[in-house]
Amino acid sequence: MSNVEKTMIIELMSHDFEALLKGVAPGQLRLVQDSAIAPPEILAMLSRLAADIGVEFLPSAWMIVEDDEIVGLCSVIKVPQDGKIHIGYGVAPTRQSRGCTTRAIGQLLEWARDDPRVALISAETGFENIASQRVLERNGFIRIGKRIDAEDGPLICWEAATV
Repeated sequence: MSNVEKTMIIELMSHDFEALLKGVAPGQLRLVQDSAIAPPEILAMLSRLAADIGVEFLPSAWMIVEDDEIVGLCSVIKVPQDGKIHIGYGVAPTRQSRGCTTRAIGQLLEWARDDPRVALISAETGFENIASQRVLERNGFIRIGKRIDAEDGPLICWEAATV
């Protein structure tokens, strides 16, 4: 099986978040054993965010799964407007630099191209986060600007059209 076939995104439902918050893998999946996919406070925040966004737009979050192991998460982080969704993503530290994030974001773009509600996907990366910048570049995202975030500092803004 090639790397392309073994990475997939799976919609993350509220009961999946509940399982993850208890340290349990949903369904027949496994959790990364040697590092967390996200700290509990981030999982709780993402669960609330997915529930809030899910009132207006679904799916609102996905698990990044490789070989039946949940290695990361991807979420819509703002209520979509005018066909634009804004995403955030992360992968367990021990699963980084293996290409799974690039493949997962590629799959997210494929999903978006098949969803008539989505015309554009945007994301942001820290100036120092070269790996995340490469993920977006490899998937055809274009730098559209910069901004300063009160919490995260200087960010590069990215977009990819889906139509």
